[in-house]
Amino acid sequence: MMRILLMAACSCGLTGVIGYFLLPVLRALKAGQSIREIGPTWHNNKAGTPMMGGLMFIFAAVLLLLANLVVMEDYSVFYVLILSLCFGFIGFLDDFTKIKHKRNLGLTSIQKAALQAAVSALFLYAMFRSGSMSTELYIPFVDLSFTLHPIVYIFFSMFVMVGCVNAVNLTDGVDGLCGSVTIPVMVFFAAASVALGKYDLALLPATLVGGLIAYLFYNWHPAKVFMGDTGSLFLGGVVCAMAFALEMPLILILVGIVYIMETLSVILQVAYFKMTHGKRLFKMSPIHHHFEMCGWKEEKIVLSFTAVTAAMCILAWIGISGLFA
Repeated sequence: MMRILLMAACSCGLTGVIGYFLLPVLRALKAGQSIREIGPTWHNNKAGTPMMGGLMFIFAAVLLLLANLVVMEDYSVFYVLILSLCFGFIGFLDDFTKIKHKRNLGLTSIQKAALQAAVSALFLYAMFRSGSMSTELYIPFVDLSFTLHPIVYIFFSMFVMVGCVNAVNLTDGVDGLCGSVTIPVMVFFAAASVALGKYDLALLPATLVGGLIAYLFYNWHPAKVFMGDTGSLFLGGVVCAMAFALEMPLILILVGIVYIMETLSVILQVAYFKMTHGKRLFKMSPIHHHFEMCGWKEEKIVLSFTAVTAAMCILAWIGISGLFA
C-alpha cells in the first residue's frame, strides 16, 4: 500500500518536472490548438495554446512503472499500459495531423475507429491468452456473474472499449475537465485493485492520480496547455482497460457517468436536430458547452462534473463491495 501511495506522490512530482521542460518545447514547435468554428466563440482566445500536454503524465507513468518492474509479481498492468499507449499513439497521430495542416480536424472518424478496434482486439486476445481475463460478466449490486460466449464477449468488449475511449475524448473540451473528472475514476480503480489483492495493477491508476494533479497545474483555467487527443485517448484506454482487467466492465456505467453524458448529449443533439428539421435539444453539445451557453464558468462546470463522478464512484464501490466479502 505504501508503494502505491509513493507512486502517486512521485508521479505528481515527476509530471510537474516533465511539464516544466515540455511546455517550452511544444511552444517552440508551434504545436498549438486550432479551435473549431462551431464551438463557443469565446474559445477563440484559446487558439494557439500548446497541445499534446498529455505526454507529461504519459511519460511519468511509463518511467515509474518501468522502475517498479523488478519488484512486480503480476505483469498484467503492462497489458493495460500497452493498450493505453496504443490509443495514445492514435491520438498522437491525430494531433500531429492537426498541427501539420493547421486545422482542427485530424484523422478521419473511419481511420480512428478502425485503429481503435484493431488495438482493442489485440488487447483482448493478449489478455485471454495470458489467462488474465475471462468471459464472465460481473453485475454490480446483485453480486452475480454469468459467462458469455467468447465471440459475443469479444464483440461486446470491442464496442465498449472504442465507445469508452471516444467518450473520454469528448470530455476534453473545457480547461481542466477531462483531467479532473478522471482523477476520482483512477482513485476508484486503484482502490478496487488493492481490495482485490492486485497491488501491481493498482500502480498505473495510482500513478495517474498524481500525474493528473500535476497536469492540472498547467491545464486549470486559463489553460497553459491542452492534453490533446494524445492524452485523452490514453486516459480513455486506461479507464476501459482497467475495467476489463478487473473483470467488471459494467462498472463503467457508474464511474464513467460523465463520459457517457457527454457522448449521449452529442447523439441526442444530432438525432433531435434531424427529427425536428433543425431544432436543438441542447444549446450546444457536448453537454459541457450547453452549460457554458447557460452562463456557467468553466471552473463551475469542472467542479460540478467532478463531484458527480466522485459520487458515482462511491456508489460503484458499494456496488462491488460483495467482491471483498
